Amino acid sequence: MKRVTFVGFVITCFCTGVFAQTTPVVTPTVTDSSKFNVVPLPDGFTAQLNVVYAKVNDWDGRMDVYLPPAVGEPTPVIINIHGGGWNHGAKEEQGGFAPYFKAGFAVANIEYRLTSQATAPAAIEDTRCALIYLIKNAKALHLDPNKIIIMGGSAGGHLALMGGLLQNNHLFDSNCSGVENVKVAAIIDKYGIADVNDWAYGPYIKSKSATNWLGAKKEDQEFIKSVSPIHWVKKTSPPVFIVHGDADPTVPYQESVALHAALVAAGVKTEFITIPGGLHGKFDKDQNAMLNTAIFKFIESLEAFKK
Repeated sequence: MKRVTFVGFVITCFCTGVFAQTTPVVTPTVTDSSKFNVVPLPDGFTAQLNVVYAKVNDWDGRMDVYLPPAVGEPTPVIINIHGGGWNHGAKEEQGGFAPYFKAGFAVANIEYRLTSQATAPAAIEDTRCALIYLIKNAKALHLDPNKIIIMGGSAGGHLALMGGLLQNNHLFDSNCSGVENVKVAAIIDKYGIADVNDWAYGPYIKSKSATNWLGAKKEDQEFIKSVSPIHWVKKTSPPVFIVHGDADPTVPYQESVALHAALVAAGVKTEFITIPGGLHGKFDKDQNAMLNTAIFKFIESLEAFKK
């Protein structure tokens, strides 16, 4: 089988600007168009914007899907999930996808319900629905369901972890049933929340974003455990790449330390990059260059990408 050729890997670049459209689309879900990102596409790529992947009451879950030409073998896909403490942020604020396009990836940039719309576990349910939608529609979109990588930063890192680590546990799949084999090739976790209880009540940071997201369940320890990625780690978990700055003032660095230890103990393929002095994703040019190289090597080493 033909292998994907990786050309650079700029993971941490998320820019802001005016959101470009290449196909007709309904009105975007964010109101400030100045926050829309330009997503320039290589020749032959197409954009399907605001694709509805799930409906929950009067809420439509939307994603923007950027697709390479549908020729040859099905293409791998990156699912990108924005951060924002589950209470703010929008897919239209994301960008930096050019390296994935150059490497032959499709990109699915998703939105999910924020705390103001629905508390936990809504964002997890939406992440799972987006993943399941892509699996269900892989043939129509010319995607390889064995080469799905789910990625996010901060709260998006938490959702990427939950989306991938749940695997075939359908606890949060009630809005999108119908797929039994739910899997990802890898998870890229950028300074994500691994233990929601720790972020809400722990010794390092006590986050109101966490307790607000938990809502009526904020004192339900069993529920909090169920929405915390660290408690879903097992020997069959997909490979996980972690990056975290050890001076992060927002999400405790210790959460990634603990998550990595749990993955190692379970025998899961994992890599943990510490950014010395790194804040909440605010890494310098040299640190980003080192990180990009590491992620590049990690994805190339995945079994799914060796076939």
